[in-house]
Amino acid sequence: MNRPRILLVPSQTEVEWRIRPLLEEWAEVASYDPPGVGDEPARGKATAKAIIARGVDEIQRRGWDGCVIVGDEAGAPQAAHVARFNPGVTEGLVLGHATLTFHRDGPRRALNGDVFDALLQLAHTDYRSYVRALSQITQHAYDDELAEQYMERVSQETAIEYLENMLVTNAEGIEPLLRALDVPLLLVQHRGCLGWTPEGFEDAVAAFPEAMTGSVDNKASCDPRFAELIREFCKGLMEPTGRPATGRAS
Repeated sequence: MNRPRILLVPSQTEVEWRIRPLLEEWAEVASYDPPGVGDEPARGKATAKAIIARGVDEIQRRGWDGCVIVGDEAGAPQAAHVARFNPGVTEGLVLGHATLTFHRDGPRRALNGDVFDALLQLAHTDYRSYVRALSQITQHAYDDELAEQYMERVSQETAIEYLENMLVTNAEGIEPLLRALDVPLLLVQHRGCLGWTPEGFEDAVAAFPEAMTGSVDNKASCDPRFAELIREFCKGLMEPTGRPATGRAS
């Protein structure tokens, strides 16, 4: 049986994908740093579009004719847009912290605006404390080692520019994009997340009832259960129907 191909789209840096070794046990896996991060050359301003363009390049560089595209948290909308630019290549799309918008206000807001406002302020005033705060937000999925790797690769200026741009750009929502893609979806919730609301996930599931769904107890990119859900999803893609079973996996 051919090994599935998986592209892990980052939000800030590829080192956030702590589950990558688990995926590499059964799949061919690729990821990348966004432009201006680590050794990756900058491409003008640090924007969501730069992350998307770099993901498109990665697929083309590898010559992949089929793959599953995966994103988590702020990187999930970028994963959807990478899929948009590879319509004949995308076999399925996986979204951790799945939500259709980045709305931070209103009765069914997708993000906790107070948390992100505090994070942005901290990023401007004390970058080291901001990275350490990510450990609290992710319920310690970001340990000391990951925090140090993050700060080595992502400068304060670049982190702020990417975060502010993604919060604004993704506020418009990705529901029309997902409908136009018409590919199998895996939507995953981080239970008890401090930044993403339950309502945002509920609205995504209601909009796409045919999607496979699941939940994890930690930041998806660091949670072994997320790797298991991705494996189950990819296995379903190899079934004769070409689509995973719908409904909750956990």
